[in-house]
Amino acid sequence: MTPSSLLVLGAGELGMAVLHALAELAEPRTTRIAVLLRPASLHSAAANTLRERGVELVAGDLQNDSQRALAERFAPFHTVICCTGFAAGPGTQRKLARAAIEGGVQRYVPWQFGVDYDVIGRGSPQDTFDEQLDVRDLLRGQQATQWLIISTGMFTSFLFEPSFGVVDLAQNRVHALGDWDTAVTVTTPEDIGRLTARIVLAEPALSNQVVFTAGDTLTYGQLADTVDATLGLQLQREAWSVPMLLAELAQDPDDNLKKYRAVFAQGNGVAWDPAVTFNAGQRIAVTDVEQWIRQHLKAPTTTH
Repeated sequence: MTPSSLLVLGAGELGMAVLHALAELAEPRTTRIAVLLRPASLHSAAANTLRERGVELVAGDLQNDSQRALAERFAPFHTVICCTGFAAGPGTQRKLARAAIEGGVQRYVPWQFGVDYDVIGRGSPQDTFDEQLDVRDLLRGQQATQWLIISTGMFTSFLFEPSFGVVDLAQNRVHALGDWDTAVTVTTPEDIGRLTARIVLAEPALSNQVVFTAGDTLTYGQLADTVDATLGLQLQREAWSVPMLLAELAQDPDDNLKKYRAVFAQGNGVAWDPAVTFNAGQRIAVTDVEQWIRQHLKAPTTTH
């Protein structure tokens, strides 16, 4: 049965991509699409754009509203899709999962658009990941609400975020997290939006499973080669070993980027074969790293 009503939590980069894809793919006469926004955001430009596309706006505050208040907001909807990440603060993801169950939601898609937390396990360098496992345990430990986890890997753009330090064009440098043979899976937010819409609207309905997507899976060596070949560069290469990254994190234990670098350098649960993905199975075209580079980057110009 196609969900008759869908509520998306949050309208950031990912939430907007999911909402636009749902508005495009869902049958407008029979499907109610809504987004939960903080009251202060109800009259923003983004909110007005969504309203024009037929998306209903629901007021709520994921961070500050009680579990009971959120359960009441969620109750009228068949499927609730959480597109608000760790920025909402520790404990929020657990609260939202409990609210979905308390509200009698038929299917809940938690914020798990990332790595394979089951493989990474508890106690990883990125401590926020333990809460993701708490959410999985909570959903798997009950039968009232079906669940669907969508694992997408890293946002493709994050590989090129200067602060993350993998590809730094300004410094003409590329760093491997761990080793040049360590692999990473990435998907663009636009593709995650399109694929999430297809996954939640799929018939027969998908539930109680982890679904994987991948725009690309490649090693840091392949990434460096791809950047060089696509932009006509010869980037300087330096590997950041796991011991080095763990030592850096120990010096600065609250630094979020250092936590992420250490987890990705360990290489567990952060990459999978594109052949096992929903997009491969459905033969849906996605953006790989080379295409992303062509669309978004150009070689830095050198001045003499």
